[in-house]
Amino acid sequence: MRSTKTKRNAGFVVMFTLFLAAFASTPATRADDNRAPDLPDACSDLNAPAGNKVISHVYAKGVQIYRWDGSAWVFVAPVATLFADANYRGQVGIHYRGPTWEDNGGSIVKASNALPCPADASAIPWLRLQAVFTSGPGIFSSVTWVQRVNTTGGLKPSVPGLFEGESIEVPYTAEYYFYRAEN
Repeated sequence: MRSTKTKRNAGFVVMFTLFLAAFASTPATRADDNRAPDLPDACSDLNAPAGNKVISHVYAKGVQIYRWDGSAWVFVAPVATLFADANYRGQVGIHYRGPTWEDNGGSIVKASNALPCPADASAIPWLRLQAVFTSGPGIFSSVTWVQRVNTTGGLKPSVPGLFEGESIEVPYTAEYYFYRAEN
């Protein structure tokens, strides 16, 4: 007859093994998943230059703001919340005009020189941007490149505005990958 202690230990081993098996089979959706995104051939130019590695991967949910200038919708700014996982849980920062990304710890990266790829006609383009300014102690302090991929929505309206100066917020989602130089 087994002792109670042996049964308890055997139960713990079984539970721990099941936990490890479940964890190993769960797809990576965390902000610290440091693999570069899989890009379609048409967007291969968006790869970060050699010598850079992914340091953060976040999920954005927000709006693209447009203003009617009397003859066209003009892009104004993004406003988004950055999350740690694909289910938009665990806020890790914000994204706003600049374009600028700021983590919860206060580090900032601003980027420019966007290289676009229209991966989906129903969504804003995927982008590769080069960091032009970083500050603060945190994950964004050493960023060299930013990628925006897997976008949904965010396109400017296809109908004219009602009056000059009209502003509209168009919902969008995206994934952002942040890179830094390996050396």
